[in-house]
Amino acid sequence: MNDYEKEHSDILRRFGAECAVLLKRDVAFPLDGPCSLALYGSGARRTVKGGTGSGEVNSRYFATAEDGLEAAGFRVTTKAWMDSYDEIYAKAKKDFIRGLKRSALKRGTLAVLDSMGAVMPEPEYSLPLNYGDGAAVYVLSRISGEGSDRRPVPGDILLTETEKHDILALDRRYEKFLLVLNVGGPVDLSPVSEVRNILLLSQLGAETGNILADIILGKSAPSGKLSTTWSAWDDYASVGSFGDRYDTRYKEGIYVGYRYFDSAGRDPLFPFGFGLGYTEFEIAAGNATEENGTVSIDVSVKNTGKHSGKEVVQLYVSQPQGKLDKAYQTLAAFGKTEELKPGEEQKLTLSFDLRDLSSYDEERAAWILEPGDYVLRAGNSSRDTDAAAVIRIDGEAVTKKVRNCLGKPDFKDWKPEKPREEAIDGLPVIHVDAAAFRTETVSYELQHPVDPLAETLSDEELCLINTGAFNLKGSLSVIGEASQSVAGAAGETISFKDKGIPSLVMADGPAGLRLSRRYTRDDKGVHAADGGMPESITELMPAPAAFVMKRLGGNGRPKGEIFEQNCTAIPIGTALAQSWNFSFAEQCGDIVGDEMERFGTDLWLAPALNIHRDIRCGRNFEYFSEDPLLSGKFAAAITNGVQKHPGRGTTLKHFAANNQETNRYGNNSLVSERAMREIYLKGFETAVKESRPLALMTSYNLLNGTHTSEHRGLIQDILRAEFGFKGLVMTDWILAVMNMGKNKYPAPNAAKIAAAGGDLVMPGSKGDYKALLEGLKNGTVTRRQLIINATRVLCLAKQKQ
Repeated sequence: MNDYEKEHSDILRRFGAECAVLLKRDVAFPLDGPCSLALYGSGARRTVKGGTGSGEVNSRYFATAEDGLEAAGFRVTTKAWMDSYDEIYAKAKKDFIRGLKRSALKRGTLAVLDSMGAVMPEPEYSLPLNYGDGAAVYVLSRISGEGSDRRPVPGDILLTETEKHDILALDRRYEKFLLVLNVGGPVDLSPVSEVRNILLLSQLGAETGNILADIILGKSAPSGKLSTTWSAWDDYASVGSFGDRYDTRYKEGIYVGYRYFDSAGRDPLFPFGFGLGYTEFEIAAGNATEENGTVSIDVSVKNTGKHSGKEVVQLYVSQPQGKLDKAYQTLAAFGKTEELKPGEEQKLTLSFDLRDLSSYDEERAAWILEPGDYVLRAGNSSRDTDAAAVIRIDGEAVTKKVRNCLGKPDFKDWKPEKPREEAIDGLPVIHVDAAAFRTETVSYELQHPVDPLAETLSDEELCLINTGAFNLKGSLSVIGEASQSVAGAAGETISFKDKGIPSLVMADGPAGLRLSRRYTRDDKGVHAADGGMPESITELMPAPAAFVMKRLGGNGRPKGEIFEQNCTAIPIGTALAQSWNFSFAEQCGDIVGDEMERFGTDLWLAPALNIHRDIRCGRNFEYFSEDPLLSGKFAAAITNGVQKHPGRGTTLKHFAANNQETNRYGNNSLVSERAMREIYLKGFETAVKESRPLALMTSYNLLNGTHTSEHRGLIQDILRAEFGFKGLVMTDWILAVMNMGKNKYPAPNAAKIAAAGGDLVMPGSKGDYKALLEGLKNGTVTRRQLIINATRVLCLAKQKQ
């Protein structure tokens, strides 16, 4: 390994346990030292470091559970079991791929288009459990990815009969047994809820197996908290629709995740914010204060157990029910302690701005704080808090006046029949005068800067700079490998060498840079030497097509000197958020920024911060949380880490309401203005204001009938005027082949995208270029708008000089 790889891996290993969530425990763990170990489960050897599609990262090495435990000195006694499982899995996978191709053939389509990201459910099998001495670990893995959603079937969200049997049998047989969840999202654990020790390891990138070994031996202590609610499948909200091909109705409104469970009085298996450790903590809330709309409360945390550890303190607020219904409580602030030794104590001060709790009134197009009692609740999960103080607002405060600009769905949002109420007698009350809040009125008349160079460009040049770089044959990219400057990069902008304007190179993510590990160079550019496409894509292609793609990537016949660019796979987004540690998230961003500098990429197509609306969403592993505050804060932290490196930037995505993969190119998200603003856009606003990312990517889906990439209200009114975003707006990778077949809604149009304020149509094609020229001629887009868009591209490109 190179020095930078070792340094980056050391950081991940040192802090990775903070992403792991201990869901259940007794006194069996941590172990005193390495011993004989019976290792079972789908993830014992086939451990998952991250999701498929854009989530794949080509690291030099990856430590599986088996690798990490053996390196730590454990003697794994179940090699024969794992060998037999590998044979069963390989046969099941072969049959699964054959079935996908056969189904696609019947429909007259290609499996690579219809089944991209499709995940094979864990197969049923019968292998004997050869019990032995020592301890036992069962690693249950699930993988998901871009292009396909999860399903509530055995082997995916549900456990298989094999898994239930083996897990329960091992828990009964071994005094020291640990169920390890190597997953990117919730699995229904209700059939094995009696298991004494359960660790949500998650998918932690290159060091996953080594981090597991450190946790089992107590070299690192798990201190993560859930960033999404885990429950039995049947207990999740079914108010809104999910997975509909053309129109998905977000009828649940603002009641997403814990907001639903808490407001509807449903008990999950493991609530939002929950997580145990190897020790115990005592939390005591102190005095609360308010000054100029900012509320602060002191909370003391004492380690009362026998091991060192860290604790996360969470502050929730229950708002008054008025004209607008409210969720029972909302996360308002949180903080994580330093590592506390037994008996040590630390005081944290949690603060938030009352204006951030404003609710959106669609009738008045305004953000308001309604009069009444705002109850502060401090604790270590959404279901383990104590009311500490009351903020009483005397009168209504209108904090911001805007305008409705997102369209209307064909339904009214659901709300609970009877709001929960609790007595607040005896709590200290802080009175706040509503008149003290100033009303901000947003102006939508923006003055966009114009680069003098952009004004000198011809119409043809302007249309070129508003699209990604392309060749006359068009892009052959399926999931984004359209760069000619950096092997395996997702795409780049066109360069004007005669004008001194270089291209901007973009690399996919979001769990680290996704580049080709090995490549060659010649006078035509760079060429992947190990095949450009991931196996999850090529295995779905017809054999001749897969052969061609491998050859195009240089696979098997590299010419000239071979160069390497080894990138570090960091924890998936959900795992990072489970750390509740901004500092670690920023360090992960710093790792990515450093590798961007090393390999010549300018924009990282991450972080992704769509809300965990439904646990079935195939890309939830990329996203942080069901809570917009947690999502926005972590996106900001990662961005700050990346953008410490001059000229390197992040690309927030996918803007917005991208919460399912089913027909993602042609699906229409129907969402109320209130729910969009309070839930699905809130995190983007936080990230934009706290970290000023250089770029943002729109989503594939439509919003209330309009493609997000063509939605001027979303891009110009909300993103630019209300959030103050100054950076570049690009599309997700729009490929003509992905829009083939019958669809209810038309594909996005490059001219309409540019007219809405979208600066780049990516990855760019001859068709997009022609559509822009035609749009300029017929008045769909003005030359002035193209100049404004081009200015933002030029602004970033000039930073490279």
